[in-house]
Amino acid sequence: MENNVFEQMAQRYDTEDRMELAKVIVKEVRPELQNCQSKTLIDYGSGTGLVSLELTDLVDSILLVDSSKQMLDVAKAKISHKGITNATVLYSDFTQDTPELKADIVLLSLVLLHIPDTKKILQELFNILNQGGKLIIIDFDKNDIINHPKVHNGFSHEDLKEKLSEAGFKSINIKTFHYGNRIFMNQDASMFISSNIK
Repeated sequence: MENNVFEQMAQRYDTEDRMELAKVIVKEVRPELQNCQSKTLIDYGSGTGLVSLELTDLVDSILLVDSSKQMLDVAKAKISHKGITNATVLYSDFTQDTPELKADIVLLSLVLLHIPDTKKILQELFNILNQGGKLIIIDFDKNDIINHPKVHNGFSHEDLKEKLSEAGFKSINIKTFHYGNRIFMNQDASMFISSNIK
């Protein structure tokens, strides 16, 4: 990303609001990872690991991938501080170049809205997943009040289903699970979880 805004935000990224929202997301994602002790998970756009570092007890290993080195530095410090042995970080931007990676689960938490080409990234993530693997997306429902040049204003379930299906996902489930005040660009918004099997 040109002039990565997340680089400047990294040190002060973990605000109380973000940590609260991360708790809501973790609570929703945990049931998706039942019986995944032997599985590998990639958290794409992991930021400082607010969500995925709370899931390390459920999977075999977690790779935190982000295009901001500073975010990953914060994540690395947390991993070391908490003594987490099954999490590593990778500095990468799959919209530019996708490394040779494979995973059983890919998590995309409040990341899709920052990626201009939704179709392309879904295809990349589909390719990374092992057969029968699962893509978990958490993001905002479409919100017409929001208008920002760098961010999608959320997603309509129908539109996202269509794109996931085009990418090759077979089983696609989307449901809204949380409504919060001022959680999306200072506007009230609702979040959905989408669980999709390759």
